[in-house]
Amino acid sequence: MKQVKCVVDKDFYVGTAGTELFSSFIEHLGRAVYNGIYEPGHPQADSRGFRKDVIQCIKDMQIGLIRYPGGNFLSNYDWKDGIGPKDKRPVRLDLAWKSIETNEFGIDEFADWTKECGAGIMGAVNLGTGNPKDAAELVEYCNHPSGTYWSDMRIANGHKDPHNIKVWCLGNEMDGPWQIGQMTSDDYGKKARETAKIMRLVDPSIKLVACGSSTTRIPTYPEWDRTVLEHLYEYADYLSLHRYYENEGNDDDFLASFYDMDSFIKTIAGTVGYVKAKTRSKKQVFLSFDEWNIWYMQNQTDHPWQKAPELLEDNYSLLDSLVFGGLVCTLLNNCDMVKMACLAQLVNVIAPVMTKPGGGIFKQTTYYPFVQAAGCAGGKVLKTFVNSPEKETPMYGAVPGVQSSLIYQEEKGVITLFALNSFNNDSAEFSVDLRSFGEVEFLSHSEMSGTDLHAKNSFAEPEKVLPREAMTMPVVDSAGKISVVLPPLSWNTVKFRVK
Repeated sequence: MKQVKCVVDKDFYVGTAGTELFSSFIEHLGRAVYNGIYEPGHPQADSRGFRKDVIQCIKDMQIGLIRYPGGNFLSNYDWKDGIGPKDKRPVRLDLAWKSIETNEFGIDEFADWTKECGAGIMGAVNLGTGNPKDAAELVEYCNHPSGTYWSDMRIANGHKDPHNIKVWCLGNEMDGPWQIGQMTSDDYGKKARETAKIMRLVDPSIKLVACGSSTTRIPTYPEWDRTVLEHLYEYADYLSLHRYYENEGNDDDFLASFYDMDSFIKTIAGTVGYVKAKTRSKKQVFLSFDEWNIWYMQNQTDHPWQKAPELLEDNYSLLDSLVFGGLVCTLLNNCDMVKMACLAQLVNVIAPVMTKPGGGIFKQTTYYPFVQAAGCAGGKVLKTFVNSPEKETPMYGAVPGVQSSLIYQEEKGVITLFALNSFNNDSAEFSVDLRSFGEVEFLSHSEMSGTDLHAKNSFAEPEKVLPREAMTMPVVDSAGKISVVLPPLSWNTVKFRVK
């Protein structure tokens, strides 16, 4: 059995895991919107066409913010197409995903839907084919109370109260050659700066997210981030990061994805620190990891010029859920800089929730680690010193075999340990000294593990892979030392209560 030792003190913590760290993303892509969250005529649909079964799932996820409307879709989208009477909205070609966009679902419908879900909105403005004036008018439409052209149009469209969207992305992945309107870092920095200025003239209270590197694998990373920040440091509140992971043929590399994500975050945090020093700024720009997930990009399918085609509908396995849990730990452990993170996406498209048109719903394996972590929102992520045996990986070299995070919810008096054991054949005894909390008692230990790493949930078997009560009980001694056995290849959630 591998031995893992962890040292922690209740007075030393990384930061608070705010609700925005457990955010998500809905794009006009595939069946995310149409036949996903919106399906008029479905037995579970309300009078506005919102699927109530989907809403309940999302409520259970305790989502902080939902990013909308894209994604690649954003860079050729005119938000004005999606307002007003539905029968008068134009039908467009969506060039990003080669689909037909009917525009029957737009910003007003999305605002109504997020209220039902109990989530906030991370809005996004088009900086591909769009311009600063378009962005300012969108903010006016959404946030200005009344008495102007766009705010009165919102009222005429049935929304007397402003949507009050307080977080906005300045475009999407403008470094990517796949993006409509791709720009150099200098050109983007200048355009985004002028857009930020005019948006803030409309609503000075908004927070803005500048486009950072869309992946660590793009040639301009991280020089893009430095240049963009030099233009935008005093205007942006966050810099975005995007990164997806897939099994490229080696399970050990895949299980070590958390190591790559951590390196990405630390590199960009260092870049932010450099620009802060260079510009002699007194403000702190934080990070928004507003796209992250597991995405099997080689499985993309092409259905040109259909409404809501089946695109990017990955079906996640037990192995995927283990990797996902490791990524969750990395986000938690960097919450001093990563203040927002959006799981991309939320329904049907590389998503934790899958729906059948006219039919049912099931939760993917990745749903459960997300829900477990989101349940700890508001807690303090403790600063841990972990001594874990390493394992060799072809891509990353030696990496910790156990990835973990500890959260203390002081109001509840609950300590939660999240841990991924990525050793293939060895259990790991995770020992942590909690004496600084006083006397603690064991509450629960759930694990996701099994002999079939490729097991998946489906409409036929919706509960094939679930968190289950662990077979072994943690040992709590009188000195406050806890020892938990983590099975090989497992995701673990262990809870204790401070007496």
